Amino acid sequence: MSPRFDAIGLVVSDMAASVTFYRRLGFAFPEGAEREPHAEAALPGGLRLMLDTEETVRSFRPDWQGPSGGGRHSLALRCDDAAEVDGVYTELVGSGYTGELKPWDAFWGQRYAVVQDPDGHGVDLFAPLTKPY
Repeated sequence: MSPRFDAIGLVVSDMAASVTFYRRLGFAFPEGAEREPHAEAALPGGLRLMLDTEETVRSFRPDWQGPSGGGRHSLALRCDDAAEVDGVYTELVGSGYTGELKPWDAFWGQRYAVVQDPDGHGVDLFAPLTKPY
């Protein structure tokens, strides 16, 4: 037996808001996904991003409670360059999404910023500060 990594799953409180957010970042959710209790977008390399409503999770785990606090996980999205990190962050925050960490030149060699999706999941935006040789 050899389990393999196949998908990333997030529990969301408002499917429409979450699908809208992730579509803005280029995730290709199918038309009508915003009205479904479960939605998937294919990712490069064959992985999937899966969204499930709280109601869906409670249908098979009636005692499920959403986590409290934050910062336990995040999705990391690579941008082409530092300007794209700044631009995506500014566009999302300007559209009403919560900025968790403004763009900055991180000591590990990346332009780095964090926004929150509608449920408070961290979405890291990053780009190398120098191009590889």
